[in-house]
Amino acid sequence: MRPLIRKILVGIIIAIICFAGGYFYNKNNNSIDKNLTSNKETIINPQVVGEDTKTQTEETIGLSPQKEASVPPVEPPLPIGTDKFVIGLTNTNEDIANNLLIAEFISDTTGFVNILNKDKNQVIPGAYKLSKIMSQEQINKVLHSNPYMKWVMIKPGLRKEEIAKILADNLNWTLKQKDLWISNELDNNPLYTEGVYYPDTYLIPIEEEPSLVAKRLIAKFNEKFYSYLPQFTAKNIKSTKALTLASIVQREESNSADMSLIAGILWNRLNIDIALGVDATLQYLRGDKGKGWWAPIVVADKQIDSPFNTYKYKGLPPHPISNPGISAIEAVLNPAQTDCLYYLHDENRITHCSLTYEEHLSNIQKYLIKNN
Repeated sequence: MRPLIRKILVGIIIAIICFAGGYFYNKNNNSIDKNLTSNKETIINPQVVGEDTKTQTEETIGLSPQKEASVPPVEPPLPIGTDKFVIGLTNTNEDIANNLLIAEFISDTTGFVNILNKDKNQVIPGAYKLSKIMSQEQINKVLHSNPYMKWVMIKPGLRKEEIAKILADNLNWTLKQKDLWISNELDNNPLYTEGVYYPDTYLIPIEEEPSLVAKRLIAKFNEKFYSYLPQFTAKNIKSTKALTLASIVQREESNSADMSLIAGILWNRLNIDIALGVDATLQYLRGDKGKGWWAPIVVADKQIDSPFNTYKYKGLPPHPISNPGISAIEAVLNPAQTDCLYYLHDENRITHCSLTYEEHLSNIQKYLIKNN
C-alpha cells in the first residue's frame, strides 16, 4: 500500500473514532444534565417547567435610593391667621377636644365634646385650617366640612394601579387624574415603574397634583431604603436586585413571620441558577382580567413568553412587581439559613418548606389535597 493512501486511511479511522467518542461523551453529558434538572425541579408550585427554560438576558432595573431625594413636596401655604390642626385616624371626640385645648383653639373640653357629640356626622380624619379667634361653633363647623389634607393608607405589596385606586378614592380624583398618576411623566424613566411607591400612611393635600403625590411616595421610599444601602453593599448585593426580590417576597409571603424563610428559599434558587417559578410574577404580568390584579393563575398563563414568567425564565424579572415594605427588604437582606428549595402555604397560612421535589409533592398531598 502506498504511503499516501495509508496516511489517508489512518486519518479517516481517527476521525471516525473521535466522532464516535464525542457523540457518546455528549450523550452522556446530556443525560447527566437532564438528571440534574429533574433533581432540581425549577418550580415552587407543583406544575413542572418545560425544557425551554431561558436565562434572563438583562440586569434587573430599579431606583437606587438617594438621601437628597427623601424630602417630600411642600405642603400648600395656609391663609394668614390660620393654623394646621390634624385629626388622627383613631382620634375620638375626647381626643379631638383635648388636642384643641393643647393647641389653644378652645379653653373648655367638656363643652366642645358635647358639641361634637350632638352632631350625627363623624369628623373626618385629616388636616383642617383653624384660627384661634374662631368660636367653638365655628370650629365645629370647619371640622364637619372636608379636610384640606386627608389620610391615605397604602399597605405593602400593592402594584401601582392598586395604589392609584386608593389615592383616587381618598382624594376624590377624576378618572383623568387617576390615569395621570399611573402614567405620569415620572414613568418616562423606567426606574419609577414599580417598587418605589413606599407603603405607609400619608397625610396628603387633596389639591396636590398626581405627579407630586407620586414624588411624595418616592421620597418616603428614598428615606426608608437609603439607610439599608451600606448593608447591601457589604454583602455585595445590588440594591436594584434586592428591591425586585423584596417585591416578590412581599407578594409570596403568607404571614410576616415567614418572609425570611421565603427569602432564603428564593435566594437558594437564584444562587444555583434555577427558575424561581413563582406565581406572583405571572400575576403581575397578566394584570387584571376581571378577577382582580392577583387572581390565581391558570395553566395558560405559564405559556406566556415574557421575562416576567419566572417559570420560563431563570433569574429575576426586569423590575419589581409590587411596592414592598421594610419587612420584606430586611428579609432579603437577612434571609433564613435553609437548604429548602420548595415551599407551600397550608389552609392556615402556615409555610412548609422542603429540600426535594419528592418531599414537596408529599407536602402537597399532606397539607393541600388531603385537607380538601
